[in-house]
Amino acid sequence: MATGSINVSADNIFPLIKKFLYSDHEVFLRELISNATDATLKLHHLVRIGEIKTDIGEPKIEVKIDKENKKIHVIDQGVGMTQEEVKKYINEVAFSGAEEFLEKYKDKDAKDAGIIGHFGLGFYSAFMVAHKVEIFTKSWKDEPAAHWTCEGTTEFTLEEADKQDRGTEIVLHINDDDKEFLEDNRISELLTKYNKFMPVPIKFGTKEKELPKADDAKEDEQPKKVEVDNIINNPDPAWTKQPSDLEDKDYKDFYRELYPMQFEEPLFHIHLNVDYPFNLTGILYFPKITQDMSIQKDKIQLYQNQVFVTDNVEGIVPEFLTMLRGVIDSPDIPLNVSRSYLQADSAVKKISNYITKKVADKLNSLFKNNREDFQKKWDDIKVVIEYGMLTDDKFFEKAQKFNLFPTTDGEYLTYDELEAKVKDVQTDKDDKLIILYASNKEAQHPYIKAAKDKGYEVLLLDSPIVSHLIQKLETEKENKVSFVRVDGDHVDNLIKKGEDIESALSDEDKDKLKENVENVVPTETYTVQMEAMSSDAAPMMITQPEFMRRMKEMQQTGGGMGMMGNMPENYNLVVNTNHPLINEIANTKTQKKRERLIKQSMDLARLSQGLLKGEDLTNFVNRSFDMIK
Repeated sequence: MATGSINVSADNIFPLIKKFLYSDHEVFLRELISNATDATLKLHHLVRIGEIKTDIGEPKIEVKIDKENKKIHVIDQGVGMTQEEVKKYINEVAFSGAEEFLEKYKDKDAKDAGIIGHFGLGFYSAFMVAHKVEIFTKSWKDEPAAHWTCEGTTEFTLEEADKQDRGTEIVLHINDDDKEFLEDNRISELLTKYNKFMPVPIKFGTKEKELPKADDAKEDEQPKKVEVDNIINNPDPAWTKQPSDLEDKDYKDFYRELYPMQFEEPLFHIHLNVDYPFNLTGILYFPKITQDMSIQKDKIQLYQNQVFVTDNVEGIVPEFLTMLRGVIDSPDIPLNVSRSYLQADSAVKKISNYITKKVADKLNSLFKNNREDFQKKWDDIKVVIEYGMLTDDKFFEKAQKFNLFPTTDGEYLTYDELEAKVKDVQTDKDDKLIILYASNKEAQHPYIKAAKDKGYEVLLLDSPIVSHLIQKLETEKENKVSFVRVDGDHVDNLIKKGEDIESALSDEDKDKLKENVENVVPTETYTVQMEAMSSDAAPMMITQPEFMRRMKEMQQTGGGMGMMGNMPENYNLVVNTNHPLINEIANTKTQKKRERLIKQSMDLARLSQGLLKGEDLTNFVNRSFDMIK
């Protein structure tokens, strides 16, 4: 038997490992199974190249719990190690940079230290949960097996073992404080979380399997059951295959495997597969997107060589695509993904750019190949596309081809199609194109109808970020285009043509009428404007200035001018000086009747905007009954 000291000058290495790794101590199992997987894959490689000339069978990894003796066993049937290899890979390589490690992390908080993966310390993560670790290993080479033991100090023993089977068995003697890892449910949870798609079968216990009935079995005969290995992982997930080998059903089945509690089918998928200038595979799914964007995030799972890393993929996946679902797998991303690493690493930036391009190309292909189906899905995907246009300039450029503008008549137009359709009618006197839109088809119906009666096209833009989007579009069009909501002004002022309508009231009568109206309505909320409009237009109309309303909406959803969000709601009360009712109000000599007519007209305008509520609504109803008696 040999004894020795691990090659590290500082004798407090193990307390430091435990301290710095403690916040993520559950990853010990991920690390050990990753090592076992590497050993198994190396074995397959040696067979492929002809270095091993024997039948290796179908190697698997097994995890066993010995609750009585407080031990966990991780067993593989991989290449194994000789005694010399144990010395090299366990005692020397793992701590080749230990002094640098100690210096770098001795004064830092555990949460800031992404230790696993640094200096080959993955194996030693076992000491986070174990006070003693043993290795029983036999190489594929014709050499004696080895037994390595360490009790959480820099001292170890290494001796010959009587192990006959090729492979490695790691035995963890679990600390009393970590006895949770001796529970089947806890280990099963970790295996499912981190190793669900590892490329080597992982056995954890056994399960009953029902055998099919024989052809001549009686109808009431119970099927026979046998004990079989409980393989917890899918070693061959869909993203590792070529798209040409998969059908639509395969993608949908894999989606259900990823999200067993998600009952809605995805709208479509995007298969990622690139090997230059970086390695990346994966499948992204477009689910139906709700208006609440925050609950959609953190659904994409990041893997490194089929080992789960995280479901917080911001920095790798462009922000607007974090609302999608699926899997991304790249060996170019370390198991320890830190914010600073993501911000600095050039490979990660290339990956992000590639994903953006791939998604844009897929959307454009769907639009070109089946526009009708794309339009049907528009309401379910528009938030992702609009968010992408806001946050990613490259995506904004590509999205011009497939971003759609729905009209209130149910037509879907690209920007170029929209511009061609409305340019002749909706260009104002200053040669600016005015694009009218509504955010609520029902609530803004009177305004929509008024605009359409004049031959204008009205879009229906109702996403939660529409104010941000139209602001960006106007800027990109160098302010030669202006988006105006249909209730932002009376219809004759929405697109100014330089044509004035003569008022039926004199300036003196208008001033007097304005004073009478201001005496009735709350002027702290409503600004009274006297406007000469068509006699067919409403007697009074409530509008909200486009700029103020848009800034408030932008501030509420993030962005815009902060001060706007705290300002009270303010509206314009537009009085149509050419309407017969307004003329009657102006000529009424009785103050009581005049005030009643003003209140009634004002409340009708408020009602059309959904602003009439509570006591004011009750008073309006009672007043209406009184007026028709």
